[in-house]
Amino acid sequence: MEQSYIARTSGIKTKDKLGYAMGDLASCLVFGLTQSILNKYYTDVLEISVLNVMIMTIVARIWDAINDPIWGRIIDGAKVRQDGRYRRWIKIFAVPVALAAVLMFADVRGFSAGGKLAWIYVSYILFGMLYTCINIPYGSLAQVITSSDKERSSLSVFRSIGSTFGAMPAMVLASMCYVKLADGSSQMDYHKVLVGVIAIAVLSVLAYLLCYAWTKERVESRPAPREKGQTMKVIRLLLKSRPFMAVSLASMLFLAAQMFGQGYNTYLFHHYFKAPGMTMLPTVFQYLPVAVVMFFATRLGNRFGRREVCSYGILLAAVFYLALFVLALFGITNVWLYLAACLASGVGTAFIFLLIWAMATDAIDYNKVAFGLNDEATSYAFYSFMRKLGQTVATVLINVPLLRIGYSGSALNTEGLTPAALKSMYNSSVMIPAVLFLLVFVILRFFYPLSKQRIAELQTEKEKLFGGK
Repeated sequence: MEQSYIARTSGIKTKDKLGYAMGDLASCLVFGLTQSILNKYYTDVLEISVLNVMIMTIVARIWDAINDPIWGRIIDGAKVRQDGRYRRWIKIFAVPVALAAVLMFADVRGFSAGGKLAWIYVSYILFGMLYTCINIPYGSLAQVITSSDKERSSLSVFRSIGSTFGAMPAMVLASMCYVKLADGSSQMDYHKVLVGVIAIAVLSVLAYLLCYAWTKERVESRPAPREKGQTMKVIRLLLKSRPFMAVSLASMLFLAAQMFGQGYNTYLFHHYFKAPGMTMLPTVFQYLPVAVVMFFATRLGNRFGRREVCSYGILLAAVFYLALFVLALFGITNVWLYLAACLASGVGTAFIFLLIWAMATDAIDYNKVAFGLNDEATSYAFYSFMRKLGQTVATVLINVPLLRIGYSGSALNTEGLTPAALKSMYNSSVMIPAVLFLLVFVILRFFYPLSKQRIAELQTEKEKLFGGK
């Protein structure tokens, strides 16, 4: 008896899961540097104003709006080689991405103010372009490793586990890159930063190569037609797709909340809590529940629906941050209370953190069935761009509160900040994630239509559409 389409194109092994996890581990090793340390490196070491950092990030995103779809179209139209449609790009760009990450931290302290500004523009945009070159094919890889929605859910969990471990080294570096000055204040040490960045970049190359070696493409994939105006046609269809736009917006806002916390905490723990060595703890505490939730996230998502567990989980996380704000109104704030709330909110965010990639893949599957859209790389390029917008939102949300309190990178201790400014810093640290998480809940619960029942129907429709091919 002939196997069904889904049976023929599924059956992933543990090796595939580990290999796929290695891909996001590698990406988050280098991307984590932009989340955890780059903003403070720019303001405190290079002494670039927070306004200039914001403007630079916005300019980079404008360029990404052009660059990402172009690269997606290149990948969609490229011939399928012996080593697959997507895997080969990971091998090609592993070393260039690592080198670009190091270049962002090149020693340009002796440059003029204009020279330093020019350098961060060039190095940051170059890194973003090369990261796109590897991230789009890596993200699209899940579509061809398996066609089973349950196996893709498992891949999503392993990808998120990889990203958790990948983000850790940058957070450790953000906590350990300080040196004590004679007056007792702390200062970011350039040489510690550089050594850490180089070590992280080397590890990323090794992890990318393991991703290439351990994954297998099972789903047959053909190059997309090179038709004039095809890119805009694909983008118009994506904009019409309610599932795709909803998961893209939710992912963008969730990433913005994650990156805001990791970036802003370097300032909060340095100045408000006066504990720069504890900078990594909020993110560690938020990730700790992942170590437990990862064992049953796939089963809960399959039983109750990925949309359902993710939306109510993120609502729980928002409640804990709102509780911190309410307690602050009564003057109740301390570092351990803050960390406890991070741990509790991490229980709620763990589900979307582990399953968001499966939801994105579900949306791309929906586009295949509903619109006949087989341009996976272009679709993922759009999704990736939306996540980059989240990075820009985070940068703005980090720097606007700093601008409001008159923060200067040369003020390396709390003496330059008034009690009112410190209070404002704390309030921003809890209210911004709370609002972002509430927005994600609304989008997933009321605008993302792929419930458990609809996903089951989608699998049946895929079998009818592709089963005879």
